[in-house]
Amino acid sequence: MCGIAGFIDSKNTKENALKNIQLMLKAIQHRGPDNSSVWQSENVTLGHNRLSIIDLHETANQPFEYLDVVIVFNGEVYNYLELRNELQKKGWQFRTNGDTEVICAAYKEWGEQCVTHFVGMWAFALWDKTTSKLFCSRDRFGIKPFYYYNTASGFYFASEYKAFKALDFFNSEINNEQIKRLIAINIVCYKSETFYKHLHQLLPAHNLVLSNGKVSIYSYWDVNLNQCNTTTFEEKKATFQQLFSDSIKLHSRSDVKNGICLSGGLDSSAIASAYSTVFPESEIQSFSIFFEGAGKVDERPFIREVVKKYPNIKPYYLSPSHNDVKDTFERAAFSADAPMIESSFISQNLLMKLAASQGVKVVLDGQGSDEYLGGYLHSFYRIIGSKIKSGSLFSAISLLQNLAQREQFSTKKNLNFFLKSFVAAFKNEEEIYRLESLKTKAITGTVNIELETKTGNKFNNFLYHLIFTTTLQTILHNEDRNSMAYSIESRVPFLDHRLVEFAFSLQTEDRISPQAETKYLLREGLKDILPTAVYERKDKKGFVTAGEAEWLNGPLRFLLEDNFDALEILNSANAKHLIDEYKSGNYSNSKLVWKLANINYWLKNLA
Repeated sequence: MCGIAGFIDSKNTKENALKNIQLMLKAIQHRGPDNSSVWQSENVTLGHNRLSIIDLHETANQPFEYLDVVIVFNGEVYNYLELRNELQKKGWQFRTNGDTEVICAAYKEWGEQCVTHFVGMWAFALWDKTTSKLFCSRDRFGIKPFYYYNTASGFYFASEYKAFKALDFFNSEINNEQIKRLIAINIVCYKSETFYKHLHQLLPAHNLVLSNGKVSIYSYWDVNLNQCNTTTFEEKKATFQQLFSDSIKLHSRSDVKNGICLSGGLDSSAIASAYSTVFPESEIQSFSIFFEGAGKVDERPFIREVVKKYPNIKPYYLSPSHNDVKDTFERAAFSADAPMIESSFISQNLLMKLAASQGVKVVLDGQGSDEYLGGYLHSFYRIIGSKIKSGSLFSAISLLQNLAQREQFSTKKNLNFFLKSFVAAFKNEEEIYRLESLKTKAITGTVNIELETKTGNKFNNFLYHLIFTTTLQTILHNEDRNSMAYSIESRVPFLDHRLVEFAFSLQTEDRISPQAETKYLLREGLKDILPTAVYERKDKKGFVTAGEAEWLNGPLRFLLEDNFDALEILNSANAKHLIDEYKSGNYSNSKLVWKLANINYWLKNLA
């Protein structure tokens, strides 16, 4: 895992280019503290900060030259050993033992389509000396970031906002539309937009080519939403087991110490259990956050069940104090590159700090499965709505009753859930999100969001946008910033594209059972290796925090003592009224107040 930066600028002198690339690299030094190097040729400048994970020798440092190409690369191609063998048979030779050189040889063999052969996460820029072409690519799900900025004379790219802000000519005009989206629908990135009007991100599963001063961008992969797996459920379980096991094996390849972020939930427990099953003799450290006290979420009983079943796991726990939160806030806010959308960002930041304190450079984390296996409660709106629309009212009511029993809905909650499902029956995804944004319209005004209908299957269409447009993109942004803040490479085994492609071939009932069990195939497919207590869990917890209200009323009270004059881009009168109500003891909108307070802080101190 690393930090990359570079540019092609026809008006730069060599000396000025070197100065600018050094400024960019210094701004993201935390991403790669093991080595920092620059490559220059005429108007092309490439820079790289290295976090050494695979092939620790200095010959693998970047920028890396291979024949007539030069690359700066952030991420991991997990199947590099298999690709290396395949490429050697085709005549390509290697002098290092890592994946960077494999990418270069793959490009020489397959051209821009080389990325379709990769299993992994990546953001890279490759300069082809022969064709004077810059070839850039981002992995299928956007696990690794790639931002770019155009000037009148050049094209600039880097791993984080910070690298661009180090340049005195960067236009830092705020993208007000993205501020509004953050408030209304909880996303920190939207398609190619960022919080800066003139800074863009390369979309997941896209390549970018700069040739003769012209930029072209195209998609190299997408999920097939028209598949239909007709095998038996037992066969599907076996396929899922095999794919998941293979993903764990690949994601565990490294030449440094691995760790696991273990929450006690189904996803992280599945990773820990699978890792311990595949590598029973390999000790691995786990890292967990908890909060004690009335009304707090403490997942240690479930975590201990995992550790009890797999003694090769050495657990580490942290219960952050108010002082820990206060002391960490500024670093976390700086790391975020954007306003902190939820208090969970700080908890995750502290978790990565705990892992770093034990010398861990790689962690496996459970992000991604909720988005394609139906782990969120609002998946049911689309499923029940589809049943209503198709006339299967009895089936819709039966599923809702099972859900209500499992979640212990009140009568009011049950009715409300049915009404929302009824709305979902006759609204497309974009219309549903627009309705959701009305809750904050008094502050944001109308919010611009477009979600095209990719398939007639409401459930699959919903999951598709969770992955590529809304929830997952924000989760991955936060995962990247928090892990890299402590020079840790975070790996997400659930986002092996082969797993995702398989999941979208399944029927709805394979992912959410008629008994309203979420992530049904995952739960049943890994039943034999999961601790019983985890397998039988029916509740779902988000990333553990003490809660926005407790921190705003305690260690982060200073956020509310500002005059909030930076919120003029919103309806500031309504925003300040909401904040005043909160100060007076009305905590019903604590999550919204948290967002407003952090947006105000970011605009004043970090934008």
